[in-house]
Amino acid sequence: MGYKVAVVGATGNVGREILAILAEREFPADEVVALASARSVGREVSYGEEEVLRVHDLETYDFAGTDLVLSSPGASVSAKHAPRAAEAGAVVIDNTSYFRMEPDVPLVVPEVNPTDIDRFTKRRIIANPNCSTIQMLVALKPLHDLASIRRVVVATYQSTSGAGKEAMDELFNQTRGIYVNDPVQPAKFTKQIAFNCIPHIDKFMDDGSTKEEWKMVVETRKILDPDIQVTATCVRMPCFVGHAEAINLDCARPIDEEAARAALRKAPGVTVVDYRADEGYVTPAECAGEDPVYVSRIRRDPTVENGLNIWVVADNLRKGAALNAVQIAEALIERHPRLGR
Repeated sequence: MGYKVAVVGATGNVGREILAILAEREFPADEVVALASARSVGREVSYGEEEVLRVHDLETYDFAGTDLVLSSPGASVSAKHAPRAAEAGAVVIDNTSYFRMEPDVPLVVPEVNPTDIDRFTKRRIIANPNCSTIQMLVALKPLHDLASIRRVVVATYQSTSGAGKEAMDELFNQTRGIYVNDPVQPAKFTKQIAFNCIPHIDKFMDDGSTKEEWKMVVETRKILDPDIQVTATCVRMPCFVGHAEAINLDCARPIDEEAARAALRKAPGVTVVDYRADEGYVTPAECAGEDPVYVSRIRRDPTVENGLNIWVVADNLRKGAALNAVQIAEALIERHPRLGR
């Protein structure tokens, strides 16, 4: 059975990755439609290595007959068009933050909570979590099963692609400009990003956290366990693709390094590269274009009874966004081939 699939935001970083991954994984689509804003209508985007799709106008597109919508525009755009697609009979997998904390919308990482997909029938919308949350929870799930995590302290090191193409361009232009002594002019970011790091992602909240940090807290509780305590510091780094996270865990049960490595090696979506030697770990530059969540620097934290430190790296455009959305679609059609019709 083939499906009609629409990709919303097809000209953006994540939309292009979704199209590439659908083709790479040979998703059973009879037809794929590329949708974007009116200013992109008529442009062409690649679907796999050989096929080219012409972009259609999201605003006027009729979703009748569409089975699946993989959506990655801005949150305000999803707020308008995701319900419209769902009302037309499609199931929407939305990559924005708009629906994530709605109680009747499942928030899914397929390696972590695949059965939550079954709740899609209420709204016909499934939310894709934040990029940093996704890679963290893929790594934490086997450790939570092993030792029951009570508290997570995480510092993220996030690439500019998480803020879109304009942000990547700003890093490139600032870096080039510094070499020729041009003045630095921040635009997408609040401060210089080239040769710098910025502890500020998304808006500040009343308690001093940023919204990116808040997302990691509330999404972890919704997806993995409502009793886990999470505190996060999210930092933008001067690289193009790949997010890294330094994670400290406090567990309810004893956990040693070897047991942690063994559990992680068996876990779906995880690759362990952990050698106590030069180059015995993975960095963001090495994970770009790769699907797994890489875990390195696994070691006991001696300052708490059942503590563990890990280093987690993933391609934020793939597993942190596009790949996770496609994996949700794959799990959905496996569990519900008729999509609830």
